[in-house]
Amino acid sequence: MRITALVKRIMLQMFRDKRTLALLFLAPLLVLTLMYLIFDSNEEEMTLGVVGGNDMLIETLETQGIQVEDFESADSGTVLEKSLDGLLEIEADGAMLTLENDDPAKAKALLAQISQILALQGQGSAEQNTSSPALETDYIYGNEDTEFFDVIGPILVGFFVFFFVFLISGIGLLKERVSGTLERVLATPVKRWEIVAAYLTGFGIFAVIQTTIVVFFAIWILDMVMEGEIWHVIVINLMLALVALSLGILLSTFAGSEFQMVQFIPLVIVPQIFFSGLFPLDGMADWLQNLGRIMPLYYGADALKAVMYRGEGLIDVWEDLLVLGLFALLFIVLNILALKRYRKL
Repeated sequence: MRITALVKRIMLQMFRDKRTLALLFLAPLLVLTLMYLIFDSNEEEMTLGVVGGNDMLIETLETQGIQVEDFESADSGTVLEKSLDGLLEIEADGAMLTLENDDPAKAKALLAQISQILALQGQGSAEQNTSSPALETDYIYGNEDTEFFDVIGPILVGFFVFFFVFLISGIGLLKERVSGTLERVLATPVKRWEIVAAYLTGFGIFAVIQTTIVVFFAIWILDMVMEGEIWHVIVINLMLALVALSLGILLSTFAGSEFQMVQFIPLVIVPQIFFSGLFPLDGMADWLQNLGRIMPLYYGADALKAVMYRGEGLIDVWEDLLVLGLFALLFIVLNILALKRYRKL
C-alpha cells in the first residue's frame, strides 16, 4: 500500500512536469531524426581537376565515380578556387597529384583510386612497350601522415569550450535565482542591463581562464595540429565562449532547477554537434545544411578549423566572427528582456 502511494506520487509529479515529459519522449525522437538525416545523406562525390589527361584517362576516372574537370593549365590555387579535392597533372616524364587534404579520409581514397588507375594504364602501356608516368603527391593542407583527428581536433576544442561554459554559466545563474540572490538584486535600483553585464563579466572571467587552459592544453600537451597563430585560436574560442555564456544565462531564466537546466543539453547542444563539422555536411540536403547555419557552433568550428588546420588568420574568418558576435548580441538583448519576468521597470 505504501509502495503504491509512493508510485502514485512520483507519477503525478512527472505528469505535472511537462518539460520533463517532453525531454523523455520527444528529445530522443529529435536526436534520432537528426542522426538518420545526417547518416542517410548521399556520399559526397569527389571532384578532381586534370591537366594533360587523355580521353581514356578521363573516362576511366569518371567510371570510378570521380567528377572530372579538364583544365589546360592549373595549380594548387585552382584547387582552392574551384573547390576541388585534388589536381592531377600529367606530363611526359611523370604525374603530379595535388590533394587539398581538407578531409584526410577522402584524400587517401582519391590517392588510392588514382594510383590504381595509373597502375592499370601502366600495365597497358607495358604491353605497348611504353612507360606509365610515375606519380608524385603533394598536399595543400597537412601531409601524408595527417589523420582524421587532426581535422576534428580544432572542432572538439571549440565544442568543449562551448559546452562547459554554457553549462557552468546556466547553472551558476540558476543557483543565484533559486537561492533568492537574484530577487534581492532586482529589488535594488540596479537596471536589468547592468545585472546582465555584471553576470556576463563575472562568469566571463572564469570562461576566459577555462578557454585559455583548454587551448594551451590541446596544443602543447595533446600536440594538436596548429598551423596558425595561437592567439587567433584564443580569440575565436573567447567569442564562442561569449555566445555560450549569454545563451546559458538566457536559458537558465526558463529553468526551475538544475535538472531542468540539464534538460536543455539534448535540445540545444546535441544538435549543434551534428552540424559542427564532425560529420560531412556537403552530402546533406540543402535544407539540412541551412539548418546548421543557424547554430553558433557551426561558425566557431569553421573558424577554428581554418586557423588551426589550414593556417588562416582572423581576417580570413571575419565572417564567422561577425556571426558569432551577432549571436552574442542577440542573446544578451534577450537576457535583458527575459529579466522582465522577475521585475518590470
